[in-house]
Amino acid sequence: MQFKTYILASFLAAGLLTGCKLDIPNPNAPTDEQVLSSREGMLTLSLGMKQYYSTSALEALIITPGTTTRELKGITTFTNVLELEAGGTALPSFNGNVLNLWARMYRVMGMADELIANAPTVLATDEATRNGVLAHAYLFKAMALGGLATGFEQFPTQTNKNGQAPFVPRQQALTEAVTLLSQGIDLITATAPSTEFNTRVLGTDFQLRDCLNAYRARYQMMLGRYADALASANAVNLTSRSQFVYSSQSPNPIYQQIVVSKNYQPRATFGLPTSLLETGDARINFYTATPEVTVGGEVLRSVAGFFNEITKPIPVYLPDEIRLIKAEALVRSDGSITEAVAQINAVRTQTTGDPFGVNAALPAYAGGTDAASLLTEIYKQRSTELFMQGLRLEDSRRFNRTAPAVNVNPIPLTAERTRNFYPYPDQERLTNPNTPAEPAI
Repeated sequence: MQFKTYILASFLAAGLLTGCKLDIPNPNAPTDEQVLSSREGMLTLSLGMKQYYSTSALEALIITPGTTTRELKGITTFTNVLELEAGGTALPSFNGNVLNLWARMYRVMGMADELIANAPTVLATDEATRNGVLAHAYLFKAMALGGLATGFEQFPTQTNKNGQAPFVPRQQALTEAVTLLSQGIDLITATAPSTEFNTRVLGTDFQLRDCLNAYRARYQMMLGRYADALASANAVNLTSRSQFVYSSQSPNPIYQQIVVSKNYQPRATFGLPTSLLETGDARINFYTATPEVTVGGEVLRSVAGFFNEITKPIPVYLPDEIRLIKAEALVRSDGSITEAVAQINAVRTQTTGDPFGVNAALPAYAGGTDAASLLTEIYKQRSTELFMQGLRLEDSRRFNRTAPAVNVNPIPLTAERTRNFYPYPDQERLTNPNTPAEPAI
């Protein structure tokens, strides 16, 4: 991907970006060199990176894989929505949703790369602010890599002004993400971020250390590094809360897509077979609401939870994801089954106290304690607890859930996902000769 980084005056004022290219000319805007060589530019770009991720990249991560895993149903007649809803080989490489997931993650990565390259020099005399800026950039670059790994088998891990970056397997990219997160933790352990950085960039709704550890645990689990995932998860404060905040000028992007634009609607089944959606689970009515409607023979509900108001915050991660990472790590590494069940029950039986109010209010687990039974239960809890959090597609593959068959269209509802990985966007293939062959499905 090619990225030229002229930072517009409107971006400096609001921390917002739209589209894929960053080189729209504005005679009143500072140049790249001016922004990337100043303290003010470093702080403003840090805030803008977080804002862009929360309003654009996160939308693509929730909506596109969420439709692929049948959490959401595309309900409009826009071609990109119809293609995404169909999935399989009916999803072409020129699909707009697939391009958005790709391009928006690279835009975040481009901003993070600029901060990583320039902050050590620009903030050389202010270690506390420099470490905050760098750790924050490491986090968001890792989040962008993780977002790409959700949807694509291979992709570049660096932005490239010539548009010809080499592709690497997703496992290598996730390994780099873990390294970045570890570097971020080391930096803020050595010197805590400055008060100015905390106030101007993070705010009171973002706990940087916990976010770094939470995402490190997530990606270590995706890599199969179970002991490391458990250690990182144990380092997360489960009572803290980190969230992306919105306003009428910077609206909740999922609210915009579902409530305002009416392009998608949640499935009443959460995209799960009947055996994995438990009657009485309070999270069903947390995330969705009546009235119910039937579209194409499927029952849909209204959206609720974090997505039914224009200014509703969206969690950066949910604390119960961390508990379920612990349980999964223990089961997959032949660890303590007793402790794994305790972590599952901490999620199942919770009625109050969750920092985000996501409480299942279910009875304690009463199923088998063999690995297969416990992993099914963990997937079941992840699917409901982490509904519309952009994690289901990765989970569906990792837990070997029912995949679509090649060259079968339409994809039957018995398949819990309509693609394994997305095709590479035409825009990338036209400019980057390193683009690999498309995945089969």
